[in-house]
Amino acid sequence: MLLRLLARRGISDLGGTRLLEVGCGNGGNLLEFLRMGCAAENLTGLELLPERAARARRSLPLGLRVLVGDALQADVEPESQDIVFQAVVFSSLLHDAFQRRLAEAMWRWTRPGGALLWYDFAYDNPSNRDVRGVPLRRVRELVPQGRFEVHRVTLAPPIARRVCRVHPSLYTVFNALPFLRTHLLCWIEKP
Repeated sequence: MLLRLLARRGISDLGGTRLLEVGCGNGGNLLEFLRMGCAAENLTGLELLPERAARARRSLPLGLRVLVGDALQADVEPESQDIVFQAVVFSSLLHDAFQRRLAEAMWRWTRPGGALLWYDFAYDNPSNRDVRGVPLRRVRELVPQGRFEVHRVTLAPPIARRVCRVHPSLYTVFNALPFLRTHLLCWIEKP
């Protein structure tokens, strides 16, 4: 889905794309961007937790920058990034004001013509009070000046776990039903 989204946007060669991931964790997503063709020297990861940042540093090439600490204090030049990416970060931020400040920082780092790449779940998880869904309405409030392309993706994890226990191929069958998908993949272009 991501490669198709990028291709529709005219991005077929990621080699020169400057991409920053907010909340890079252990670096797994950045490794995927490397596999898709991004150059290590054009990638930056931001991670709040030092132990995760250390694991990312160990698994990623030396040319890839990993910054540790609060993203709002990060040393990132305004309008320096082609893509600013976040994956399930905002659903972990329970304070509206902090969500807004982080979205503003991410928008500030994005160059005109670039985009925020947003992947997060849109619905609350009733069994986990440490997260909350970020519905599309809220994403639009956080980035009101953006031009949106939105896709519902990812089979609801509780359903995915159950059907995969029966047979892994059932994931594809159930994921074909859009109303069972719980996450949003948004390309939010900066004019």
